Amino acid sequence: MSGSKVKQDMPPTGGYAPFDYKRNLPKRGLSGYSMFGIGIGVMLVGYWRMFNWNRERRRFEMEELETRIALMPLMQAELDRSTLRMLRENLEEEAILMKDVPDWKVGESVFHTDRWVTPLTEELFNLRPREELLHQKYGFAWYV
Repeated sequence: MSGSKVKQDMPPTGGYAPFDYKRNLPKRGLSGYSMFGIGIGVMLVGYWRMFNWNRERRRFEMEELETRIALMPLMQAELDRSTLRMLRENLEEEAILMKDVPDWKVGESVFHTDRWVTPLTEELFNLRPREELLHQKYGFAWYV
């Protein structure tokens, strides 16, 4: 073994030429700080628009409430007129139905008071078809 010598590979004199080993990726897009700043800016603009919209929505709600308050006497008067008209029709129907019953007083109140007692929905719609009562109580519905 002492007779054979191994020749080791060595670099050339002056060394190897330098080569590029780093990644050379092109710079694309915004930096992290600029994206963070844009995100904060978009969020602030969104909050500003949301606060403005909430202020405007509250103003709309106030206007609608004032409109309802202004129209309430008119709507109540219309409801009272329809109630009295239905009561009058019920009394006329009662007079026709009970004309043969002795000692029957048409329109006699079951309440022992002189004050106005608002009639129940069932009392108003007693002599009408059941569908009208259900429509009045539950609103428009096909299934009733």
